[in-house]
Amino acid sequence: QVQLVESGGGLVQAGGSLRLSCAASGRSFSSTSVGWFRQAPEKEREFVATISWHDAITYYADSVAGRFTLSRDNAKNTVYLQMNNLKLEDTAVYYCASRLTSGIEIGRYEYDTWGQGTQATVSS
Repeated sequence: QVQLVESGGGLVQAGGSLRLSCAASGRSFSSTSVGWFRQAPEKEREFVATISWHDAITYYADSVAGRFTLSRDNAKNTVYLQMNNLKLEDTAVYYCASRLTSGIEIGRYEYDTWGQGTQATVSS
């Protein structure tokens, strides 16, 4: 079974940047979609961004569009989320998720495999 491992979280000042990684083992990302979601304390998990693996088509939530960028590395079987111009409201645990069907999907219940999450904290 596929396992996902997120990394790259940390503490950064507002306006700074973080680069999150999601590495898969047990199953290639080929012919899949990979999504990023985040969850702040006492809030529901919300969609951030998604990428269709084979053609690198991406889609972003309005709250992060223009600031966050998705990319993937086929050789490393890894997805990256570059987060620039971070704001206080970006503070959350960020989760990587995958599903077997390619295409744009923003609903969290459509993803079958999840990582453990990585904490990103933005301070003033």
